[in-house]
Amino acid sequence: MPGPLNGIVVVDLTRVLAGPFCTMLLADLGAEVIKIERPDGGDDSRAFGPFVQGESAYFMSINRGKKSATLNLKHPQGKELLQALVAKADILVENFKPGVMDRLGLGYAALSALNPRLIYAASSGFGQTGPYSDRPAYDLIIQGMGGLMSITGPDARHPTKVGSSIADIFAGVFTTIGILAALHARAKTGRGQLVDVGMLDCMAAILENAVARYVATGTDPQPIGNRHPSIAPFATFTTADGAINLAIGNDELWKKFCGLVGAPALADDPRYATNPLRVQHWADLEIDLNKILAGRTTAAWLELFQAKGIPSGPINSISQVLADAHILARQMLVEVSHPTAGPMKIPGVPIKLSATPAEVLGPAPLLGQHNAEIWGARLGRSPEAIATLKSQGVI
Repeated sequence: MPGPLNGIVVVDLTRVLAGPFCTMLLADLGAEVIKIERPDGGDDSRAFGPFVQGESAYFMSINRGKKSATLNLKHPQGKELLQALVAKADILVENFKPGVMDRLGLGYAALSALNPRLIYAASSGFGQTGPYSDRPAYDLIIQGMGGLMSITGPDARHPTKVGSSIADIFAGVFTTIGILAALHARAKTGRGQLVDVGMLDCMAAILENAVARYVATGTDPQPIGNRHPSIAPFATFTTADGAINLAIGNDELWKKFCGLVGAPALADDPRYATNPLRVQHWADLEIDLNKILAGRTTAAWLELFQAKGIPSGPINSISQVLADAHILARQMLVEVSHPTAGPMKIPGVPIKLSATPAEVLGPAPLLGQHNAEIWGARLGRSPEAIATLKSQGVI
């Protein structure tokens, strides 16, 4: 069965991560994504290592299932080609700094006048409005400005970024949500609209209980390592051969856990009788539990806890994640065949739909791989005209 966005045409002007992650999701959901790239090198991330047969593994991991056509947006004929493409498209996605597309004469006002049904999605560091809107933004900068680093890390002296580029990724996810909402609205009104997503806004939106704690107490939350600020024990502990994560979310689970680890006295200890008390006496509790858990290996504890319904898990390496039976059963590692790099394993689609399944439709494209299809078959330019466009630096 075709994906739920089958028949939707996306003009993708994005590069690097936030925008391409959004358009990757749209492609996984069945949309036809036409990635427009600079003729002289294309998406910046094509130059990011590591490389496989000269092709960027970074680029290939987030541009799967798309078509690539090259276009110089600064050339008058390049603008005309984009306008012709947008006139027949459903969605345009860009992640330039605000104002860039307007200066090219290709902003939302101009393109929506050309195609009133167009959904124009702009993903940027700080959004299209506000005092910071013209600033450049990178994931590290946004994680710091957005407060995430202030609550991540072992302690207040070591603010730490999240291991993946979560500010970029959430901007991509929220842009996708905005596009899908705009598609739903268009089905009722017949008109498109502007979707404006800023990375900093996205970071503020996912601060979750940190905001609630500050509003309730007036005190800035601090980084506290892997433990939870209001649930205990909910942390990482040392075992005989490594570490284990435990999430004991209520008092009944706590009593059950104490029996399983052979420490019924802990369940009766007045310091640990309730969750608030366990949080209050965390320093003592952490010492007590590390002593107990150091007596067995991680695998031994996991076998016991998982058989008895105690929320627990290992700290897997990336290689362990990619070999995990559940990850594989859920098709979260798929193989595609790239025309240059050959067979490549990449993450699968986490959205499982029963009637219109999403799927990885193919590998990332080579630069300009679909020029003949997009500028020729779709827009009616002859092979001779395409060759001329190429010689003139338009495509």
